[in-house]
Amino acid sequence: MHVEVRLYATLRRYATASAGGILHVDVPEGGKAADAIAAVGVDADEIHLLMINGVIASADQVLAEGDLLGLFPSVGGG
Repeated sequence: MHVEVRLYATLRRYATASAGGILHVDVPEGGKAADAIAAVGVDADEIHLLMINGVIASADQVLAEGDLLGLFPSVGGG
């Protein structure tokens, strides 16, 4: 099944510049958010917040066809 993965802030380095931080990946039926993260190649330790279709979720949540997975790193500032 196909899901869209959106990488934010520093996680965008895992995508090509032309992708704009948006990637489309295939995961098996019954696949979890962790499977999509692995398919993109993002280091799971860098993810601070994960959202599925705009709702905070966990990496073990099962995905459905067409889901939107947003990955956010920790944010620092001063």
